[in-house]
Amino acid sequence: MSQVKPDAPETDELLEAVRRGERQALDRLLSRHRDELRAFVELRLDPRLAARVDPSDVVQDAQVAMVRRLDDFLQRRPMPFRLWARKTAYERLLDLHKRHLQRARRSVRREAALPERSSLLLVRPLLHPGSTPSQRLEARELAERVSQIVGQLSEADREILLLRHAEGMRFEEIACLLEIEPAAARKRFGRALIRLQQRLSDHGLLE
Repeated sequence: MSQVKPDAPETDELLEAVRRGERQALDRLLSRHRDELRAFVELRLDPRLAARVDPSDVVQDAQVAMVRRLDDFLQRRPMPFRLWARKTAYERLLDLHKRHLQRARRSVRREAALPERSSLLLVRPLLHPGSTPSQRLEARELAERVSQIVGQLSEADREILLLRHAEGMRFEEIACLLEIEPAAARKRFGRALIRLQQRLSDHGLLE
């Protein structure tokens, strides 16, 4: 895990204080990572749930789970705290989507949904200025078209593209979050990227 970016010194200090049993340190630790987790959740929350589920509630559920498992984390320290926090929030999101969305069987034509901003962040590295027709589209039309295209990808493809393109995570960090080997993360990303490029090209958004 040598290529994984370590936690900030402030986070390490708070973790040590928590280990010593300082309650205020736990509150500060959770507060320090709350905004980052909310942004993480907002990028992934299905728009069909947005009217019923607030990202802050997902973050709160994740942090409750983190508190329950914190002693085990402090004993093992399997990854940086910031990655562990995201992993816990990601697990909450998967469970939420499963409970609320997968109960109703969707037809093969119905697409999975991501927030439009997430879809644009996901494809942004591929839509270079001047090299695609995107410059001739209104921003709203582009967002809608990209969202539809991204919705056709599998959940696994969308997640690894988000982690790499939208959040700039290293493959070693992605591997921690998804519980796979870094080599597998690279391979999964490469395959997902090819599929995304093909879909963008088929819809005239990539030359």
